[in-house]
Amino acid sequence: MFNINHPSEILSPESVREIRKYAGEAEMLQELHPAQLAIIYQQNWFRLLVPGRFNGLGYTLPKVLQWEEALAWADGSVGWTVTLCAGAAWFIGFLDSELVATVFNDPEFCLAGSGNNSGIAKKNGDAYEITGYWNYATGASLATAFTANCFIEENGIQLKNPDGSPRVQSFLFLKNEVTIHKNWHTMGMIATGSQAFEVRELRVRQNRTFQIDNQKAILMDPIYQYPFLQLAETTLAVNSSGMALRFIELSETLFSVESRPHFVRILEKGRGQLDDIRRRFYQLAADSWQDCASHRVIPPALLESLSQASHELADTARRVTDELYPFCGLRAADPATEINRVWRNLHTASQHSLLNSNLNA
Repeated sequence: MFNINHPSEILSPESVREIRKYAGEAEMLQELHPAQLAIIYQQNWFRLLVPGRFNGLGYTLPKVLQWEEALAWADGSVGWTVTLCAGAAWFIGFLDSELVATVFNDPEFCLAGSGNNSGIAKKNGDAYEITGYWNYATGASLATAFTANCFIEENGIQLKNPDGSPRVQSFLFLKNEVTIHKNWHTMGMIATGSQAFEVRELRVRQNRTFQIDNQKAILMDPIYQYPFLQLAETTLAVNSSGMALRFIELSETLFSVESRPHFVRILEKGRGQLDDIRRRFYQLAADSWQDCASHRVIPPALLESLSQASHELADTARRVTDELYPFCGLRAADPATEINRVWRNLHTASQHSLLNSNLNA
């Protein structure tokens, strides 16, 4: 049985205090506070999924999930930024070795990007000319490099895969090659600085493109054989559960005396439901990781169960939070309070397409 720790057992009390101390100021800055970033760089959290031989932490997936949940519990914007940027750094497993040497040696390395297919790459021999605009690149203001997806054209014709679908490839851009557009205007996750970025007629060499395909991984570590869809779903879902755990804690200090019996019943029911799905989710994640690490193959049924558990975890986190919110008084409606920031961050994160898509549709 996989052992599930409370976030307070993962992060040091000093780190939690420092992260939360500057969360309000980070919202005003509309990006993470320098003191928060100092901890991230010191702890090397942007390299959770990078092997030790490349100055990373090289964590297993279950360990990554616990750390990212703990960071979201400390502060949603910190957790989300680390999750998305560390997730982008996972692409090291598919990148040309020359690029790895160029990009990953920066002590303040941070990789941001977008999964949207909103660029055009015109192939010309062994180079590409790229024009595109990508929204919602978490950590854009911190990024030392960016990744983006593009449709591929050659001689004015869009290239297609054998099944007839448009060919899409991923590319890496350096910081000085992109223009950032500050268009991140949301009620929550304000400090993630999830701005848009753009390139126009940027010419890059062949080695700037990569494909996120387990069969084409350059690094042979097990983490690069893990399916990208479930990697993304699980890491996003634990951000929701981490924020929900924090909301439950904060709500206990704010509910009105008159509503106490009813509130306690709802709180304990919600806490139990969240704990149940967390246990099932983490066990499935551990099982899938064990299969990947041992055999490099994960049964499709297990992956489907993990995807469903990821969605259920995110859904439960949001529902439990919403059931408690009406009992927390006007302080929970004050944007200057932590509980309000947690509520806003959780509901903004819930709009990610991987968290709110219907698996049964």
